Amino acid sequence: MHPKYRPDIDGLRAIAVASVLVYHAFPSALMGGFIGVDIFFVISGFLITTIILQSLAAGDFTYRDFYARRIRRIFPALTVVLLATLLAGWYLLLSDEFAELGKQTVGGSAFVANLLFWSESGYFDTAAETKPLLHLWSLGIEEQFYIFWPLLLGLAWRKRWPIVRVVLAVAAVSLAVNVATVHPLPAASFYSPASRFWELMVGGILACMRLRPPTPNVWRSHVQSVLGVGLIVLGLVMIRSNKAFPGWWALLPTLGAVSCIAAGPTGVLNKYLLSNRVMVWIGLISYPLYLWHWPLLAFVRIVEADPLHPSPVYRAGAMVASVLLAWATYRFVERYARNRPGPGTLKALAVGMVLLAAAGVAIFLGVPQPRNNNAQLQIVANATLDAGYYEGFKLDQIGEQLIYKVGGGPKRVLFLGDSHVQQYAPRVMELARSLSMQDKSAWFATQGACPAVPGVHADKNIGCAERRDAMLAYAMGPEIDSVVIGGCWNCYFVGHGALEYYFRDADKKVHPFQNGDGIERSLASLEFTLRELARHKKVYLLLDNPGGDKFSPKRLIEGSRLTHMEAMTSMPTTPLPADQKQLNDRLRAIAEASGAEPIDAMAVLCKNDQCLLTLPDGSPAYKDGDHLRPRYTREEASYFDRTVRTAPAAEPQKPSR
Repeated sequence: MHPKYRPDIDGLRAIAVASVLVYHAFPSALMGGFIGVDIFFVISGFLITTIILQSLAAGDFTYRDFYARRIRRIFPALTVVLLATLLAGWYLLLSDEFAELGKQTVGGSAFVANLLFWSESGYFDTAAETKPLLHLWSLGIEEQFYIFWPLLLGLAWRKRWPIVRVVLAVAAVSLAVNVATVHPLPAASFYSPASRFWELMVGGILACMRLRPPTPNVWRSHVQSVLGVGLIVLGLVMIRSNKAFPGWWALLPTLGAVSCIAAGPTGVLNKYLLSNRVMVWIGLISYPLYLWHWPLLAFVRIVEADPLHPSPVYRAGAMVASVLLAWATYRFVERYARNRPGPGTLKALAVGMVLLAAAGVAIFLGVPQPRNNNAQLQIVANATLDAGYYEGFKLDQIGEQLIYKVGGGPKRVLFLGDSHVQQYAPRVMELARSLSMQDKSAWFATQGACPAVPGVHADKNIGCAERRDAMLAYAMGPEIDSVVIGGCWNCYFVGHGALEYYFRDADKKVHPFQNGDGIERSLASLEFTLRELARHKKVYLLLDNPGGDKFSPKRLIEGSRLTHMEAMTSMPTTPLPADQKQLNDRLRAIAEASGAEPIDAMAVLCKNDQCLLTLPDGSPAYKDGDHLRPRYTREEASYFDRTVRTAPAAEPQKPSR
């Protein structure tokens, strides 16, 4: 049994999908637009729960029929989009990217994309903007909910448990998991079904309460309608991607959506806004529109080789194309499958999804190779995959902080900073293997985007301040003989400074990097920290390597992904950015003034203000635009050796005559 059709719910879908599309295509235009996914969750929870409860009440509910309906609803458009994405990937992508797309296809077709992207989340993960099937994480959450939810409702119905109380209790547990993990484990909070199910259950709770329809009340409907739309608008305006989301913030879109649904079709905004013909039409194509828009945007970014700032014209074109493809998918695919209720259609859809999953596995294993595949292009692709910075290290712990260790010598060297310190771990491992640091042991205590400068903060970097302060305090103690501090200084301090970073002084006053004096205070804090450390032990300040988009390995590719590509076979260089050189000079002066020894990577990597991009054999020296790849640091970064290399023994003096 299906609930009575409500055009206002399709209008609510329109708000959800339009918010997501605007945010993904033009983030600054609607910075909270990603909450559209949370609105979808509430709608799905309400409709699915209504269907299940009505069928249970009528005595005709079966799991077979329930999942058959889900296949008919979900599979047709998804099959078309997955197939088209694989074909476009074969034509446009390099071998490493195509293999990654194969893995994403398996995750999407098996409805575990959220678990896949959760497992991959990390500092050196591929940029989200270039993952063509990243958006399927939300579909994974919903399909996992569809496995769990009918089992719970069916059990509660048979046992005659109070369904509303049962659902409230389970939803409360899921919400508690969400709130408890959003700060310490943000990726888990975002992708885990345990922390997301409550959003679908919010809609489910309303459906359970509507088992007995409420007495009509016109003014209550109007208030609920206005309140619901108001909460959604408030969420779109106030919520930002750098806030702890979902967490408590997710209550705005979820309660807003459930309030709109509770208002019914007669609520004032439901009737005149959400039930508008244009809104209803967008809502009808919202599912294929959601499926199409992200792969198109991802391929635009990949083709333009600018994941963060692709052309606005091309982004707008991708959105227009996604609307046209969504309409065609709805008109010729979804309606076609819906009008053929026989078992043959169901089997064809299931077999098609299995075949797509098998194709994804084969692509991930390297068969077939994409169109853009040759030995030189593969060398470039290999550089982007070179990420084993801590390979061979032992994981250990200092207090509550995890560290990576190598070597067993009595003199302990502590490495503090972010990924720009971590990138030299392969060099230290190579020295340990060659017995060049017999009297040293190296301890790496790094965290991505976490500079080892007291007072520097970014709200998105959970746990950074606690880890930094604990490790700096340990560095002051007698257990450590020498300290190496480094960071992506160019990321934080060049130009107007990093947008999300600020300096917090002893009085808890915030000094932003942009439009404030946060950078100057941060550099002063760095100098003070180095001076304090240098009073007790040997201290090195690792200056930054040059970086930026021009240093990305894929900038070594000539031609167009749309036609033909080749990798450069020469040894190209790129100009050293003047602002990076100025910062490097200032940091060297800070090191010398504080008694620390500077390690100037830029002096080795750049000659006459031209910086190398490749190793001696022509393969890329960088993993991405900012990080030197493990192979480079392992083989070429001898300027780093002084931090751990055992000093040669002094030659014995000859006896005087």
